[in-house]
Amino acid sequence: MRLPVIDTSTTDNRHDLMTELQAIGVRLDTSDSGAPSRRGGAGPSDHKAVTIDGQTLMIPVHTGLAQRSPFLIKPDGSGGFTLEHNGRPMGAVSFPEPPAFYGLETEDGIPYWKIAVLHSADVLATTVMQTCIRYQPSETACQFCSIGQSLEAGRTIKRKTPQQLAEVAEAAVRLDGVKHMILTTGTPNHTDRGARVLAESAFAIRSSVDLPVQAQCEPPDDFAWFDRLKAAGVDSLGMHLEAVEPGTRAKIMPGKAQVPIDVYMHAFAAAVKVFGWGQVSTYILAGLGDSHESIVDMATKLVDLGVYPFVVPFVPISGTPLADHPGPDPFFMKSVLADVGAKLYAAGMKSSDMKAGCGKCGACSSLSQYEEKSPEGGLSDGPVL
Repeated sequence: MRLPVIDTSTTDNRHDLMTELQAIGVRLDTSDSGAPSRRGGAGPSDHKAVTIDGQTLMIPVHTGLAQRSPFLIKPDGSGGFTLEHNGRPMGAVSFPEPPAFYGLETEDGIPYWKIAVLHSADVLATTVMQTCIRYQPSETACQFCSIGQSLEAGRTIKRKTPQQLAEVAEAAVRLDGVKHMILTTGTPNHTDRGARVLAESAFAIRSSVDLPVQAQCEPPDDFAWFDRLKAAGVDSLGMHLEAVEPGTRAKIMPGKAQVPIDVYMHAFAAAVKVFGWGQVSTYILAGLGDSHESIVDMATKLVDLGVYPFVVPFVPISGTPLADHPGPDPFFMKSVLADVGAKLYAAGMKSSDMKAGCGKCGACSSLSQYEEKSPEGGLSDGPVL
């Protein structure tokens, strides 16, 4: 893997920096300052929120790849922190403060942080059901998934009730200014695939606080669930492909691969009719084995449908079967993101226009930076580190 020293004197190189940090991670020579890092769970896992030039990124810090990273964050001697690359100082970074709602608990003594967590600087996220029909047995499990790890470690609870989620969401908005919320779930069955529990949760949250919500699940068997989710208060929908080539899907996520991509494409088209153009999204994990051409081709089809293809670097999470899988080469990531970004630019589809969700947050991928291509073909100006 090529790891050049990045010159951040131009905007292009700032994009390179963000892409490389998210692809290979960073070492921390500091106590866990700011909002706590995350281990296990549905994702982003083994990450920590780091703010660079006012933009907060979720960067791997607990993976094996991160421990070998040429990037290092260390104290600067005056109460702040410096990012280094192979010993060369690059500039100041900071960490979001721990949210105030983390200090609260429910009447029956459950800490709020076991119910929902802060992603980036202002996004609330939760896995409503911390179990999945595909996680056990191991023969059907997605090889990158760590949904059971945080539950086994006691860092979360198995099922968050709608009332608990509404209580935490209200506190997060009131105390920490949270801007939107992401509801994901393990897949509980082969019919609604989690849509029911997500609808119940969203209805309780939106009845308690004015907070945009994205729900994430596999395509339900009955697309009428899209209307039910919308009526319950869900603003945007995520249905995640993760991998796009049949061989990669069968190898990496054998259980989920039993739902053909054609089913996803029909579901995407139906969901766009309900939630609107640009309000439906999908995750694509670059680095699992799909080629550049396959990812860009799929992204093109998705954009044509009105679906935002949130392309994210695959992060090999500790304790999973893919813990030692190599992360994507940063140059591969930059090439993929640039081409997908060009498709988004041509279509006028922007992550910032999404009402809620991972794409709007953008902390796990620098894709949003590549949406900003000017008509001349360059990248729009922005701050540099």
